[in-house]
Amino acid sequence: MRQYKVFYCAMLALGSLCFGSAHAESSTLKTLSDSEMSAATGQALMSLTYISPKDNANLESKRTGITDPSNGGIGFYKLGLEALLELNVNIKRLQLGCGGVNGAGACDIDIENLSLSGLGNSATSNTDSATDRNARVGSSAALTNPFIQFAIKNPNSAATREVVGLNLSAEKAVGLITFGTENSANANGINSLSGYMEVAATTGTALVNGFGTSLVSGEAARGTLNQSDGYNAITGKACCVFFVPLDFTTTAYNLNLRDKATGSNILKGDLVLPQQVITGKRISTAPLAATALVRDIDLSGTLSANAAGLINLNNKTTSGTIKNLTVDVAISENLGFFHKASLNGTAASLSLQSQDIQWTNNVSVAQKGWWLEFSNPIDIGKIDPTLKVDIPKATLNDVFTQVSAYLTANPVQCGSIIAQDCLLGSAIPVGTVDLINAAHASMTLIDLQLAKQDFTPNCYGTLKFC
Repeated sequence: MRQYKVFYCAMLALGSLCFGSAHAESSTLKTLSDSEMSAATGQALMSLTYISPKDNANLESKRTGITDPSNGGIGFYKLGLEALLELNVNIKRLQLGCGGVNGAGACDIDIENLSLSGLGNSATSNTDSATDRNARVGSSAALTNPFIQFAIKNPNSAATREVVGLNLSAEKAVGLITFGTENSANANGINSLSGYMEVAATTGTALVNGFGTSLVSGEAARGTLNQSDGYNAITGKACCVFFVPLDFTTTAYNLNLRDKATGSNILKGDLVLPQQVITGKRISTAPLAATALVRDIDLSGTLSANAAGLINLNNKTTSGTIKNLTVDVAISENLGFFHKASLNGTAASLSLQSQDIQWTNNVSVAQKGWWLEFSNPIDIGKIDPTLKVDIPKATLNDVFTQVSAYLTANPVQCGSIIAQDCLLGSAIPVGTVDLINAAHASMTLIDLQLAKQDFTPNCYGTLKFC
């Protein structure tokens, strides 16, 4: 809080100096001509600007279509400090809008152990070391031209003029804001939030259970994929008996599905989480959506089939490749696992309004009550869940449907007279199966500890919060 005191004292000192100087020199004040006045330059400490409901910069008017300043239109008055304000502050608990217009029993905003500081060493290091602590404690967030903005309904009508909101923000902010005491497996920091923030795009690796023995040393075996477990039969054509292709249907198969590159029976999917918005009123969890594209899968094993009731193809080896298996990943993330946001030139905004309002500098529509906006995307780091997901039966049956289509269009070559090659041979290849349009597998992840949400406490010594 020392920055507040310094700023307050400086303002008092400045005021005293100005008033004292005016009193001391009052007898020697001199008049200036118009030309001398026009040649004088200076800058006011405070500024006041106004955006009318008819102004093109009024985003609320664009949103609602109401531009009449005497009949429902909203104008914005901004009182700004034309200065650079530096802050380093810790707040044990920030609770706003508890009960009130949004209902009893909860708060619009409830955040424990909130700290605002400069960036410190956060760009390169987020440890608990004395060096990182000293760097953060010794830094201050820089707020360029902080301001208070008032939303006035019917600004041109003295009889119906009404203040419907106020907004605290700055033209530019550089600093680090953190929530909670640590990035751990236990949620802490944000208990509830009414507001808006964005999660930056990220990547990761999803794990999918394959089938059969693994070719990786020390990796446990899994059961094979068996037709007898209720999966669809594979159909196709075998050629030929006296030059005529015959339809066949599998009576059994035992298959391995392994990572083609490594031979592991744990398949890996390249996960992509696009940049997305987290917003809402009194929310405590964030729904995030990602997809994972599983790397090429090697299909191998044995199958038995009967062709037209005449030819038995028993225990034939088979092989092929499965491509483009997609996993839809739904993530339910407690907000207590989000611990830091960098203010890299884009200011945060804290507002209170009696109705939904689109403030002129904000990205989101602030909902009734208290509203906190972070428009600079939050980097949560790579997502590498340890949970493994099973491939749905519907997706595997889609594999067998495509295998059947391949073997119908590309008959197994068994010899042109009495299918002697299949009778005596041992291999029936199934080709390449592309699942780009097939049913997706699905994975649900809950409350992941996020890789890049570690932060340095804004305290000296060993305290997690002070």
